[in-house]
Amino acid sequence: MSSPLPSHLHMDDDIPRRIPRPQDMTLADIPPRLGLFPLPGALLLPWGKLPLNVFEPRYIALVEDALATHRLIGVIQPRDEYDEADEPDLHNIGSLGRITSFTERADGSYAITLSGLTRFRVLREQLGPRGYREASIDASGFSADLTESEPTSIDRSRLLDSLKRYFDAHKLHTSWSVIEEMEDDTLMIVLPMLVPFSADEKQSLLEADTLCARAELLLSLLNDTPDDISDAEDE
Repeated sequence: MSSPLPSHLHMDDDIPRRIPRPQDMTLADIPPRLGLFPLPGALLLPWGKLPLNVFEPRYIALVEDALATHRLIGVIQPRDEYDEADEPDLHNIGSLGRITSFTERADGSYAITLSGLTRFRVLREQLGPRGYREASIDASGFSADLTESEPTSIDRSRLLDSLKRYFDAHKLHTSWSVIEEMEDDTLMIVLPMLVPFSADEKQSLLEADTLCARAELLLSLLNDTPDDISDAEDE
């Protein structure tokens, strides 16, 4: 009788992987401590992708350390998006991103893409020896993020109508043909990251308990257009 292979080993692999593929990761693969990348107004949802240009020395160090180990970075928002302090107060909940592509430029900066894995809660954080902040984290309350969820039931027509009104009111442009071809679950990942909501609104979308709760909040935010913008659109 043969025993099952660990999640990061596959029958067709000649050489075992040092770390599992993103889709194979479990809570056991998440380190208890990781480096933080505070980014005001940035939202990375599970199964989403966030491209970043990394040029500040301390965050170049963060990328280098992540590439040398587990390739994981904690993306988290400051509580005040306008706080220009070197170490602003941070929200308690952030997103765990896996570096799934990177380019090192001639000047030493990086262009990376983070793939969202799961949310996490910060337990303790402090400044690390390489200049970036580190945190002890707990992702156990968000274990469902690591698995593909059941299809979300949303009012697609109502959502897209609200999105178009929002974009018209704010004079924004996008490729509607691409959006209209997306599956419902993909919309629930892409739209919260695409629409230029405030930092607090994005944090609320991140912290929504379920995909259905996120869908309801997203619809509410899209329909909450300030009167002065709506009036200007009607004139």
